[in-house]
Amino acid sequence: MELKHLAGFVAVAEELHFGRAAERLHMAQSPLSQQIRLLERDLGVRLFDRTTRSVRLTPAGQALVEPARRLLGDAETLRRTVRAAHLGETGRVTVGFGGASAYSALPALTRAVNSELPGVELVLEGQIFTGEALARLTDGTIDLGVAALPVRRGITARVVRAESLVCALPEGHRLAAQDGVTFAELQHERFVTFPVARGSAVREAMVQGCHDAGFAPRIAQEAPDSYNLLALVGAGVGVAVVVGSARSIHLEHVVFRPLVGEGVPVLPIALAWRTGNDSAALAAVLDVAERVLPTPPDYVDAH
Repeated sequence: MELKHLAGFVAVAEELHFGRAAERLHMAQSPLSQQIRLLERDLGVRLFDRTTRSVRLTPAGQALVEPARRLLGDAETLRRTVRAAHLGETGRVTVGFGGASAYSALPALTRAVNSELPGVELVLEGQIFTGEALARLTDGTIDLGVAALPVRRGITARVVRAESLVCALPEGHRLAAQDGVTFAELQHERFVTFPVARGSAVREAMVQGCHDAGFAPRIAQEAPDSYNLLALVGAGVGVAVVVGSARSIHLEHVVFRPLVGEGVPVLPIALAWRTGNDSAALAAVLDVAERVLPTPPDYVDAH
């Protein structure tokens, strides 16, 4: 039994037509028919009932379809693993992330790496915001981070998302009826935000926006991640400034309104890594990321 015979069998089983199956496999019909006969001889069973008008699977053929698909899939995984080892695309890449932007971006990257780079293990470490991510990239305890620009010297970054700022409000809040909210309208509010020690770019943007509007924000409580932060908003503890991606976190009693007015920033969110990191596994992950997390047109030349 050869893999090419099983591939021919699966093609015919799915097409139920030798001509179409041969076209799909980019081969002539006669060699394909020969492969099926050799497979039937090897197994000692008839796999198809064939007439001049139709092709049907026999019970034995029906029983073979799923095991054959699994075996072909395992063979392809084996090829990819060996190829990855040959190219150096094996190893571990540790990714530090925090905030709603990362939760929105990372699933696509993780799925693609798992599919295309079976020899690379992605280790995800959450609740690592921009400041901490840049420090840990510098000291080498993570390989890749999700961070807001600008980054520090010795770090290379590529923008993968442009985040607008929105205000998360408790349901029924006086500002929830408006189409947009200015920082000045938040002067007498209490804020829920990320911990100051974690280096959150969103917190820094919130504090700067409040200062530009002529007041210092009153911090009611800090939260370690976006979900807990929004849960506190929903409980009426305070309002929060978050990125637009936070809208994907669905919690009761929380509404979002755009932050509007002059000077409200858009945060460029980037994948960042230590300049000069020569890990082949990291290079392979960055190649995948280039495709599944493309740079927005306005940031193509950003570094």
